[in-house]
Amino acid sequence: MTPDVPRQRLRRAVPVLSCLLVATLLSGCAVGPDYHAPEIGLPLQWANAPKQKPAAPRDLARWWRGLNDRTLDALMDEAVAGNLDVAAAKARVREARANRKQAIAALFPTLDGAGSLTRNRNGNSAPSDTAPVSGSPYTLYQAGFDASFELDIFGANKRSLEASTRALEASFDDLDATLLTLLGDVASDYVEARGYQARIALAKRTATSQRETAALTKSKFDAGSASAVDVAKAVAQAASTEANIPQLTAAYVEAVHRLGILLGREPSALAARMERGGAIPAPRLPLKAGIPADVLFRRPDVRKAERQLAQYTAKIGVATAALYPSVSLTGSITTSAQKAGDLAKGSTIGWSWGPSATVPIFNAGSLLAAVEAAEAQRDQYLLTFRSTVLTALEDVENALVSLSEERKRARKLAESAKNYGEAARLSRALYQTGTSSFLDVLDAERSAYSAEDSLLQSRVAITTDWIALAKALGGGWDRPVDVSKPEVVDTGTLPHLIDVRVMDPVR
Repeated sequence: MTPDVPRQRLRRAVPVLSCLLVATLLSGCAVGPDYHAPEIGLPLQWANAPKQKPAAPRDLARWWRGLNDRTLDALMDEAVAGNLDVAAAKARVREARANRKQAIAALFPTLDGAGSLTRNRNGNSAPSDTAPVSGSPYTLYQAGFDASFELDIFGANKRSLEASTRALEASFDDLDATLLTLLGDVASDYVEARGYQARIALAKRTATSQRETAALTKSKFDAGSASAVDVAKAVAQAASTEANIPQLTAAYVEAVHRLGILLGREPSALAARMERGGAIPAPRLPLKAGIPADVLFRRPDVRKAERQLAQYTAKIGVATAALYPSVSLTGSITTSAQKAGDLAKGSTIGWSWGPSATVPIFNAGSLLAAVEAAEAQRDQYLLTFRSTVLTALEDVENALVSLSEERKRARKLAESAKNYGEAARLSRALYQTGTSSFLDVLDAERSAYSAEDSLLQSRVAITTDWIALAKALGGGWDRPVDVSKPEVVDTGTLPHLIDVRVMDPVR
């Protein structure tokens, strides 16, 4: 009969093994809709873009180098390293990564250990296996392990992992979007600051020239060849120009303060560096707009919206799986003895194992409502994705037309400033010789200053529009960003536990 014992054990094990095999095969299923990228109609070309070859991705990488400003290049690096919004985006990536690790852990069995030591005294009349005679106190050691494994037949855990993976990918896109916004803001504020510096310098030069004209008019008045009205108007014009300087200075200082905050530093941190001065950055080369479909890949906000749509599509499967039975395998083993050294050998040992199932029977429609809510959330993110794509297209078209028209305006302003400047020079020369009236000088100087100031503002607007176009096209940071370092390093230590690590394909 001894040879038949293994066969009998094998026959008893066949149903169990069969159930495990069927459960494993079923666990490959996952209820709920599978995600498919949404289709969206896009134009074949930009309406306001000049005809050119499609752009390669590298054309937009580190686009600010096209402004040829070393100070701006350094500020960009410092901003990425110190900006607080970027640090918060990094923390969101770490959070999403930790949530994904939790979702991965749900696919594996769990094993818990337990132990106890108790001092006992009972009233038994006869000794038992683990207790002495009645009235005698004794020490009881107990130890055991509990294990459980959810079979995930309907794919709730797999859908949860899918959702957390998409959330992690969306968090990286959120980081890229934060970087894109940061780099655009730093460049725009820097250009505005340089523009204010140029306008302040122009106002000072013009006021100095106007003070000289006022002095000349005063000399003519003393000589009897000019009226007191002319003197008053000359002094008033110089004072009016000088009155612009405090307003421009305040705007300049505010721009420098914004730069300091963007770098994660105190507002006046860059005051000394910016006071050294510099020209208004001007783009050397045009940006290639490519085709509208490129925004689906370049724009991080579009990528984020698409990943969030995938995330909430997977959550429908999580909610749908709750409508079906949940099957788990559980097991435990315990041992007890009066001596610690007798555990697992000279002691009582008990064990149990088997499947358990939970079947939803009546919940007043709560689970079905959860599925409907998940579907509604998915629809919201689909509409958000479409809206984000349309906004991206609008941003590009607006930047293209603004840049194109501002360049036309700048050419006319340059022509105007040149001629008004020549008119002011000639009017003043004629006034000195007495062949022109002071009114001509007054009007020419006022017009020349206004034209020069408008030209400086237009130069700032051209560069700002160029920056806006780079942002709209999805240009940004192209270097790796370390997201692993936490902002706060706790001094406590975590317990050393068995940790199963899974290769993570997400960056």
